[in-house]
Amino acid sequence: MLSIIIPAYNEEKRIPKTLNRIMQYLKERKADNEIIIVVDKGKDNTLEVIQRYSKNFKNIRYIYNSKKRGKGYAIKKGILSSKGNQVLFTDADTSTPIAELDKFLPKIKENDIVIGSREHKDSVLKKKLVSRAILGYIGNILLRLFLIKKIRDTQCGFKLFKGDVAKRLFSLSKINGFGFDFEIIFLAQKLGYKICELPVTWTHCEDTKVTLQSHFRTLMDLFEIKKNNFFGYYKEGSKKI
Repeated sequence: MLSIIIPAYNEEKRIPKTLNRIMQYLKERKADNEIIIVVDKGKDNTLEVIQRYSKNFKNIRYIYNSKKRGKGYAIKKGILSSKGNQVLFTDADTSTPIAELDKFLPKIKENDIVIGSREHKDSVLKKKLVSRAILGYIGNILLRLFLIKKIRDTQCGFKLFKGDVAKRLFSLSKINGFGFDFEIIFLAQKLGYKICELPVTWTHCEDTKVTLQSHFRTLMDLFEIKKNNFFGYYKEGSKKI
């Protein structure tokens, strides 16, 4: 079974189109699947939209957080409740189209994690902002210096895991915000899991939740992860939350 996890915060306008595309993709491939949308409390009618979908489609279910907890927290909740032996998380804006999964599924057989990489030489990037590219480049340098080995792009919101690997990693994760991506990769490398980076088609979405301020807050998570690791909070059975 394939589990698809989608975090949703103020996604009333985009989520119907996203779900329709994913449902059509899965229907064409006749895949055994479940779609889990994790909704953070927001200011629009995202929850009501998701509730209608879950009533009409048996493979769609949702988890509701009564307050905003962050993307990392949302994906963690979705993954820990998933049933699939393969688990994908993808962004609600579908900046990476679901059809890219066709390239990922064969690779997961020989890897534990397959991640989309916008830095791959064969990736196709559309509408990429110069400011985000510069900040992303600086962030990647810092991550490779202090935390992550070899991985060129930790932040692309399109990652496929073996189900048991995903549950183990996310049961250890502590970061609720955008920094969860590189925390999970750090933990995967620490535990010796095999990671494969693949090129993707990626389009910048105008109403992205990623702001200039969030770039700097995310980089602060790097130091939080270093601290957590130093104090042993990533050991299985640790009580640190």
